[in-house]
Amino acid sequence: MVRRFENTNYWTVILGGSSGLGLASAKKLASEGMNICILHRSSRAEMESINKEFSAIKNENIQFLSLNKDVLNLEHQQDILTELKNVLGSEGKIRCLLHSIAKGNLKPMIGDENESLSADDFAITLQAMAISLYDWTKLIFNDNLFAEDARIVAFTSEGSSKPINNYGAVSAAKAALEAISRNIALEFAPFGLRSNCIQAGVTDTRSLQMIPASEEIKEHTKKRNPFKRLTTPEDVANVVSLLCTNEAAWINGCIIPVDGGEHLS
Repeated sequence: MVRRFENTNYWTVILGGSSGLGLASAKKLASEGMNICILHRSSRAEMESINKEFSAIKNENIQFLSLNKDVLNLEHQQDILTELKNVLGSEGKIRCLLHSIAKGNLKPMIGDENESLSADDFAITLQAMAISLYDWTKLIFNDNLFAEDARIVAFTSEGSSKPINNYGAVSAAKAALEAISRNIALEFAPFGLRSNCIQAGVTDTRSLQMIPASEEIKEHTKKRNPFKRLTTPEDVANVVSLLCTNEAAWINGCIIPVDGGEHLS
């Protein structure tokens, strides 16, 4: 494994990296010498398995920080920034901010008041899965913690442009996430930031398993994908790593499909 980020004092901050695409990206980047900070919100029951994953990352001989705090909470945000600045010291800089938050309502639009999407459901989902990208970009930017050539990467899905049953709030959030990413790409470019979204193909993560009829979605995807398989978290992590390289500096404001051609049909 080429440790291309070793001795760079670069860090990746991952919003929601205790599982799925965020965790796979943390493992990939750590294996290449990137220092890792994972911000997550996990229950005590989940922590035993999560700590095993984190131990594997630490074994890559990189600096590692994990904080089990609510990244949407204003007080927690300031606590996180304080700890980040302490661990970065005078030399460390954030090369990548990776947005991997999966906190959305998966309710139908039709049904009883308590069972169907409400305006509050939309607002909570939009804040967690879209607006938080801007919030954290601005927080890190204002504290001058980004590297001179920094990367903002967010995970979107095909649901941003195609309707899926029970996915209305998340679909709206993904569309907003893409719009926010594009504007970050435009307005922060003079300060060295590049911003892109990765549109992952259907991936068998905990987030997918929460969607009603996820088994049918997986089977349909295997037939639809040119390679007749699902996307893996490692497929996506590989592209996160590529976007962090010097050679990817001219990629900005894009929605990049990472799905083996799934989007073609």
